[in-house]
Amino acid sequence: MVLLTISLCGIAQSVSESTIQKRENRKGMVLKEWNTAAGDKRAFLDRVTTYDEMGRKIEEIEYASYGQKWRIVFEYPKNSDITAKVVREIEYNDRDKVTRIRKFEYNEDGSKKCQKNYYPNGKLESVKTFEYVPK
Repeated sequence: MVLLTISLCGIAQSVSESTIQKRENRKGMVLKEWNTAAGDKRAFLDRVTTYDEMGRKIEEIEYASYGQKWRIVFEYPKNSDITAKVVREIEYNDRDKVTRIRKFEYNEDGSKKCQKNYYPNGKLESVKTFEYVPK
């Protein structure tokens, strides 16, 4: 696999050519997923994923028979390009109230370094760190 290394705000990030191509294909797209129960001809909306003008996922909504189950908004660094990685996710419940905020940090090679989980009031809930061990 060929990797492209691009400097972004002083941080080198590696992004595969296939990731860039997928983002190119998704520019401004809204993807709707529909389900049909066995023996029933009526389809119901299951999930909607929205992409920005650079093809990056910016929102995902999961639905149930009663409406929205949850929603996640994805945020990227300001003034970033197509190679940028998510820096923050905001998760909402079925009543569109914030339930969790996740912030991400990355290593210089673009791999995930840590994920910090916050309560809606901004208080730190937990920290997940990522360790990459070669085989």
